[in-house]
Formats: sequence, structure tokens, C-alpha cells
Amino acid sequence: MSAADTTTPAKVPPPRQAPPPPPAELPRANRPSGGAAVPWLLLAPCLLILALVMGYPLARLVTLSFQKFGQSQLWGFQPAESVGFDNFAKVLGDGEFWTVVVRTIVFAAGAVVFTMVIGMAIALLLQRVSGWLKVLINIVLVASWGMPVIVATTVFKWLFDSDYGVFNALLSKLPGVEMIGHNWFASGPEGLAVIMLLVVWGAVPFVVITLSAGLTQVPKELEEAARLDGAGSWGVFRYVTLPVLKPIIVMLTTLSVIWDMGVFPQVFVMRNGHPEPEFQVLNTYSYDRAFVVNDYAQGSAIALITVLLLLGVVAVYMRQMLKIGEVE
Repeated sequence: MSAADTTTPAKVPPPRQAPPPPPAELPRANRPSGGAAVPWLLLAPCLLILALVMGYPLARLVTLSFQKFGQSQLWGFQPAESVGFDNFAKVLGDGEFWTVVVRTIVFAAGAVVFTMVIGMAIALLLQRVSGWLKVLINIVLVASWGMPVIVATTVFKWLFDSDYGVFNALLSKLPGVEMIGHNWFASGPEGLAVIMLLVVWGAVPFVVITLSAGLTQVPKELEEAARLDGAGSWGVFRYVTLPVLKPIIVMLTTLSVIWDMGVFPQVFVMRNGHPEPEFQVLNTYSYDRAFVVNDYAQGSAIALITVLLLLGVVAVYMRQMLKIGEVE
């Protein structure tokens, strides 16, 4: 046997297949057209409804704020006159307006802080209770959230009534406390505190339900790893839970600021349709200027300033959401 017979033949690698040719590009005439217009066509009904429901009132509000418009103009006895920025100058130069602005901001800030803190606490506690109790609490939250504002305001008026109020009766049972006959609305701060409690009571269910849904997205592995690294309950909440919930918290805080700065029925109904000066917030102040003093132009100017303030809040919200999106 020769050396050539004992040598194993070398394996030849299989020939490499050429990559498939790219698909032929469709002619421009055969491409599906209108791809960019489809979303706008789907949004068109919603945008049309918004333009009809909100567009005309907003345009009319802007127009009135630059005119002289009172009862004579309302009934057609005199034509509306353009006064430029005079209405805004009068409003911004009025010390009472700035008092109302500060009161509204303080009221909204207090309501938002209490709403978010109480809502977060309840949402965290719901993660530690049994299933049937969680369902029961959610039913109660949804029921209270769905209660009409007028009904809730009437209930709170009865709870804090000076003669028949349940809250005064309960406080009077404490040793050394006598609250029978106490009028919570005799002073502005106490009355606004009651109204703030009403606003918080109506806003907490939405915050709890939303945060509870967000808490289900917090990875359990990260929480366990944080505990293994020695983090306590506060450390886990601060470094694991809060970063995950940050987009939801930013959204809820912004919505709460907008809603609480736009409070109207709670104050209006609680004060029987005639809020005293120490109970005025921006919306009730604008309403009084327009329909009590019959100066519709100044009322429109105050309402437009309120809209601009809320747009500032929305701008801050959009900036925070864009930052969160860039980080992610």
C-alpha cells in the first residue's frame, strides 16, 4: 500500500451561496399612497369635535378680552368696542386679582401634595392586602370617584355643618374639645381647608387606581436585589419604585395641578352660589366679574390669563416627559 493510498483526502468546503437579490423596488406609481395622511384622517373626527366644542368658545373668549363688552353690548343697545390691552392692564393692576392668584396657587399646591401623598400611600398599602380586600377597596374607590361633584359637595356641607355636622360631633367627643356650633366657614383659611379636603377626597381614587396599575410594572427582581444589597423599605421605594413610577407621577401631578387650579363647582356650591372675597379662586373670580359685576370683558381677560397659566403647567409637563423619553 502506497503513501498516496493511506492519506485521507482533504474535505472541500461547499461552495458559498450568493445572497438573494434584493426585492425589486416597486415603481412609484404602484406604491401605496397616502401613508402619512392616514393618521390625520383617523384623527379628523376627534379634531373636528374639539374644534366645534372648544374652538369657538376659546376664540370668542379671546375676542371679548380685547373689547368693551357689558350689558349694553350684550343686549345690542351699543356695539362692542375694541379697547386693546386695557382689560388686561386693569386686571393685572388690580391688587385683588393678585391676591386671588396667590390663593389659587396655594390652594392647588396643597390639594396636589395631599392628593399625591395620600394616593401613593393607599396604592402601596393595597399591594400588601389580600385579594378580596383589594377588590372591595377598589369598588369603594370607584364608587366615590364616580359620585357627582354636586352630591359630594352637599355631603361635605352636611358633615361640616355648624349645628348638625357629624365632624363637629366627633371632635367634641375628644377630651377637652368642644366643637358644637363651630362654623368652619367663618374664616377663609378654615373654609378653604374644608373645600381642599373635598377636592382631595374626589381626586384620590383616580390617583390610587393609576398608581396601583403602575406598581404592577415594578420588577420584583430589582426589589429583591435591592433588599439583598441591604436597602430597607425606604431605600427600595426611593431607588427602585420611584424611578419606574416617575412618568406616571409626572402625569398625575400635572393633571392634578390643572384640575385643582380650575376648581369651580366645589367653591361655588359650598358657598351657596355667592363665594365671599376670602373664598375666591381664579374661576369663581372670573365668573363674578362676568356675571355678577356684568363686565364680561374683564371676566374673559381673567379667564384667558388662567388659560395661559395652565398652558405654562402643560409646557413644564411636556418638557419633563421629553426628558424621560430621552433617558429611556
